[in-house]
Amino acid sequence: MTHRSLGCLASLLVALLAVPAAAAGDLDPKLREQADHAVDAGLAYLRKHQAENGSWSKSVGVTAIALRGFVGSHTPPAEADVASAAGFITKHARKDGSISESKENVAYNTATALVALQATKNKKYADTIRKGQQYLAHAQVDEGKGHKPSDPQYGGIGYSDDDRPDLSNQYMALEALRTTAFDPKSPVWDKALKFVSRCQNRSESNDQKWAANDGGFTYTPGYSPHGATASYGGMTHAGLLSLLFAGVDKNDPRVQAAYDWIRANYTLDDNPGVKDKSGLYYYYTAFAQSMAAYGAPMVKATDGTEHAWREEFVRKIVSLQNKNEGSWVNSDSTRWWEGDKNLTTARMVVALELATR
Repeated sequence: MTHRSLGCLASLLVALLAVPAAAAGDLDPKLREQADHAVDAGLAYLRKHQAENGSWSKSVGVTAIALRGFVGSHTPPAEADVASAAGFITKHARKDGSISESKENVAYNTATALVALQATKNKKYADTIRKGQQYLAHAQVDEGKGHKPSDPQYGGIGYSDDDRPDLSNQYMALEALRTTAFDPKSPVWDKALKFVSRCQNRSESNDQKWAANDGGFTYTPGYSPHGATASYGGMTHAGLLSLLFAGVDKNDPRVQAAYDWIRANYTLDDNPGVKDKSGLYYYYTAFAQSMAAYGAPMVKATDGTEHAWREEFVRKIVSLQNKNEGSWVNSDSTRWWEGDKNLTTARMVVALELATR
């Protein structure tokens, strides 16, 4: 991909990552009403459990995802909802551009914060966003950290400014950079694609010997937490998004291979490729985002069945909501903070908004 073509993507990707109007408009009105009601209930739960300092779970990351949910709602958010959460986030902006309440998960927190602050469309956060972009670019594993392009970790971004990148943080960092219109001519994008391609089980584009050919993605090059180098749902949707955020054309073989894996493993009952329920709500969020970005209203699975994914997604997520309080939580696994109702509720609010906007 040339820098010129990346530059052209500035406007094209906005269209690609937005849901086609006809597809979103075709959602059954009753289902849309159910989704809107579920979002309203989820936001009411979050509003009730917001701390006095504007945060949720004392975390920049959780607070940013919740703020994104409020800003993306079908009804305009109250100014107080936005100001208090954004205030907590910006209070933790550091001199190096990172935004985090702790020394852990710094890049993760910064990426989610940038997306949320950008979503407010408030120009007063422009300098904070610009500095955050620079931090994420610096956090990328490259020559500056002693890594050569031949190193499997090259081009990746992890939880913090270190040399342990993973595809999950990579996709969120790329989303933040793309959403905030980071320099399309920056070498960050080409470097990122090296790492993303090395996480895909596609030997034609992955230069690592372990790569298979099912088109799915692993957590890091050569490692999957669910067995050897096995592809699984959460990371395959994250991988598809990473390719699109980095400027890869929808018809590129890497994108099509990822989409074919999704077609072959289509389900909303679990995180495909994962033996337990860990990461299920992360999977739901990545699923909604990647399917909306890909833009196909119907998914034709490899077994021949056709799925109106928006309708199926809304039904599934609404059915999982605690109707008494409006929250969501992973009752089967607390891994990756999915026992935290603030996080899972914020994620499902955002996911429903992505599926219905």
